[in-house]
Amino acid sequence: MTENTGARHGGAPASRGRTTVADVVVEKIAGMAARDVPGVHALGSGFARSMGTMRERMPGAGSGRSVTRGVSVEVGELQAAIDLEIVVDYGVAITDVAGEVRESVISAVERMAGREVVEVNIAVSDVKLPDEEDEGEERQRIQ
Repeated sequence: MTENTGARHGGAPASRGRTTVADVVVEKIAGMAARDVPGVHALGSGFARSMGTMRERMPGAGSGRSVTRGVSVEVGELQAAIDLEIVVDYGVAITDVAGEVRESVISAVERMAGREVVEVNIAVSDVKLPDEEDEGEERQRIQ
């Protein structure tokens, strides 16, 4: 398939060439946008967070939490669909948090990646209770 990229010596510079956006780019944008919403404690299920914490402690695995944990995307040339698995803080209105996450993710992906977001599916896998320790906090104390 051939794409018309402008006339040989004419056409706007912005139309000369093609831009592709990798799935991991959209995953990172969506993950950061979701984490910024008040009431979102973490992304990913408890098991995924535990495995991620173990991976992060391995030499050469990099530092910091994985931005893409709990995020999966399908990215086309013009559109994207996003699935998120989140853990919310106890006491928040889950439907309100989910709505704010959708707005934040859609806004960030459409602005930064230039893809129309057709859907953002959110699965709330857990609630963080005030007296619960995070898996990472508990492991750090035991070492």
